[in-house]
Amino acid sequence: MTDAQHSLPHSVALHLVPGILTTAAYLFLGPFVMARGFPALSGLILAVLFVMIPLELGYLLYQAKKTSGTYSLRGIVLYREPIPRWQYVILTLALMVWGFLASALLHNVETDMSARFFTWLPKWFFVSSLEEFSVYSRSALLTTFLVGIVINAFAGPIVEELYFRGYLLPRISRFGRWSGPLNVVLFSLYHLWTPWQNLSRILFMLPVVDVVWRKRNIYVGLLAHGILNLIVWCLTFGSILAMGR
Repeated sequence: MTDAQHSLPHSVALHLVPGILTTAAYLFLGPFVMARGFPALSGLILAVLFVMIPLELGYLLYQAKKTSGTYSLRGIVLYREPIPRWQYVILTLALMVWGFLASALLHNVETDMSARFFTWLPKWFFVSSLEEFSVYSRSALLTTFLVGIVINAFAGPIVEELYFRGYLLPRISRFGRWSGPLNVVLFSLYHLWTPWQNLSRILFMLPVVDVVWRKRNIYVGLLAHGILNLIVWCLTFGSILAMGR
């Protein structure tokens, strides 16, 4: 097992580079999928599938091979200490409730921010109105939903938690109690494809990462992250599919 500490510039780069490259892919793929009758959100799903996940998981496997000669993540992804099963239930539920509260508290603020400070982004870059999806066929929306639920609610959160909390967080542990907030801020900034959501994302993730840090257990964060993504994705696309042609 190795938790050799990263320098701050090294850690910042490892946090942000996957987000930079994923966003660049999204900017390329958004117009590409729209020209083929799919919403731009499909381009983001493809960017996560073909850029974000391979980069983050590939880096973990590379480090595993370099360190142990095998592709086992056992000595690379840390913070796997067991906790009682009831704590998984209680902590995950509490974090999910907090996530919805954080989103509700800042929804209007972030909507206003997107309208004020991100007008330079192409309109398709973010969902400003669900009605914009009404121009797409129901089959295109259903395909986007089904592929997205696998990527956004399962594969994406799993890989992100392994990479950000299981690999990167332990390697800035020398910052003590500031390790979690530093990881949270950099994780939020990494989401360059949704910069207007930084406030709610940070507010939600602070207690999530604090639990991971205190319990030395990445699985609580993985559950909270994945389930919240799943619920939000289903609720959002339930409204979108109702407007499909």
